[in-house]
Amino acid sequence: MGAYKAPLKDMQFVLNELLDYSTHYNSFARGQEATAEIVLAMMEEAARFAETVLAPLNAIGDEQGCTLIDQQVKTPDGFKVAYAQFIENGWPALSHEPKWGGQGLPESLSAIVNEMFAEANWAWDMYPGLSHGALSTLIRHGNDEQKATYLPALVSGKWTGTMCLTESHCGSDLGLLKTKAIPHADGHYRIQGSKIFISSGDHDLSENIVHIVLARLPDAPHGTKGISLFIVPKFIPTSSGEIGVRNEVYCGSLEKKMGIHGNATCVMNFEDAIGYLIGEANRGLSYMFTFMNFARMGTALQGLAHSEIAWQKAYDYTQMRQQGRDLNVIEQTDSSPRVLIKHPDVLRMLLTIKAFTEGNRALYYYVLQQADRVLYFKDKQSIEDSHQLMELLTPICKAFMTETGLESANLGMQCFGGHGYISEYGMEQNVRDARISTIYEGTTYIQSLDLLGRKILMTQGNTLRCFTKIIHQFCKKHEQHLVITQWVKQLRILNKNWGNWALEIGIKALTDREEVGAAAYDFMMISGYICLAWVWADMARIASDQLSKGHTDTVFYQQKIDTASFYYDRILPRIEMHQKSMHSGLHTIQLTRS
Repeated sequence: MGAYKAPLKDMQFVLNELLDYSTHYNSFARGQEATAEIVLAMMEEAARFAETVLAPLNAIGDEQGCTLIDQQVKTPDGFKVAYAQFIENGWPALSHEPKWGGQGLPESLSAIVNEMFAEANWAWDMYPGLSHGALSTLIRHGNDEQKATYLPALVSGKWTGTMCLTESHCGSDLGLLKTKAIPHADGHYRIQGSKIFISSGDHDLSENIVHIVLARLPDAPHGTKGISLFIVPKFIPTSSGEIGVRNEVYCGSLEKKMGIHGNATCVMNFEDAIGYLIGEANRGLSYMFTFMNFARMGTALQGLAHSEIAWQKAYDYTQMRQQGRDLNVIEQTDSSPRVLIKHPDVLRMLLTIKAFTEGNRALYYYVLQQADRVLYFKDKQSIEDSHQLMELLTPICKAFMTETGLESANLGMQCFGGHGYISEYGMEQNVRDARISTIYEGTTYIQSLDLLGRKILMTQGNTLRCFTKIIHQFCKKHEQHLVITQWVKQLRILNKNWGNWALEIGIKALTDREEVGAAAYDFMMISGYICLAWVWADMARIASDQLSKGHTDTVFYQQKIDTASFYYDRILPRIEMHQKSMHSGLHTIQLTRS
């Protein structure tokens, strides 16, 4: 009981029926090779790898954790063998350029495939996952020599990458970082300092690790304007592209942490390590945002992954476990216990998980489509429109999907009762692993400030209007639909209020900018709930249309409608609470200090 099963049916519903990925891929040159047959074959093969190779290692990774021996990290049993299979099957190269050894398929397809790996074993998936961000950073900002040296090995998966930002005295406030980069006569730099919380900072899966590191030059300005970006490899590459001498960068210790034990979270010490400048000096933070934005969407996926695991395990368990009686049976002594799923509150928890899981998947895949358009479309207006949508939706995905993923993990554990609190079923591991997702790659508050402050108020609402127009057009088109008409009416009102609420906060902020900080979290959650209201209305529309056409899979489509109804009746009203909290203002957030 409880073995991971890739949710191919729901994934294909979102891809084929909700978002019409086949037409999407056919609309740009690079996507035309991603035919429906190829996409299905890749998804089925990825499901097999996730279910049979990665998922069985998840509990092992949690139990064993990583070990540090002579400044070298050893990963849990089976991780290294699984990674070798991962490379052999060509998964790292899926969406990269053929000139670097990639297969040239769309970026979104790689991310969709990766959902299954993330769900099966998040700790393992983090090792290759960070390489993608390192690749994107080098492709966009590296010089020709750096690309030729590092991209082929990173694309193949033979080498992996990391991002090294945080220091012990500065969490997300990177303007305070102290790591130094001392220029050397032959053109490279000597990196001196320590970084903490470095995921996959050291391990035994790949032959080399390419660290992307933020550091300061001796004459750099103070604050974020004085940060540069460097490549610091674990082993210095030779002229032929092979690994050479060991660089002076070491794992000083492994963090003792709440969850994700199978992934090494390292303190990395740079002891006069050789580094190579990426791009121009003092522009490192802007370059790093290429990496950080990818990592934020990757962390959004983590929220979805923990939600999917909570759903699968809790749904299976509550159909099997018998406990309690039917409240309508007056004489309880002779009545048989009922299965948990028949209890209304258990069903409430399951439907909450299901609503978040499937709603977040739909939103996530929608953002992946926008990423494809930014990367591969030729029309400047289409690229700009999709870019604005990504600017708005990336912080929403990162914050809302991890908050609801954590809620789902907790609800899944609750469905098990006391059995969820022990290790046997993996529910407490799912909660522990999920907890960090709302913290790293920018906490929920940081994402909320980014959304409300930078993405909406600083653009005078233009970024938000780019998306609210899409929802408005949806409402106008489907306002007479027999099944979703009442939901469309609610969505239309919320969509209008969304922009008005942002404007009201902006007016308050003219007097005191801290009003933005006081309102940001609630505004973020409201934004996420509205996004899911949109996708759930659309999914219910499609499901009802399929049923009216006589589709035989009545259970699947009726469940879509039932879950949409539950979302609108039981979850969407949370907006009222957040709205009242948001409008209460800064003055209500006070604590008298001694």
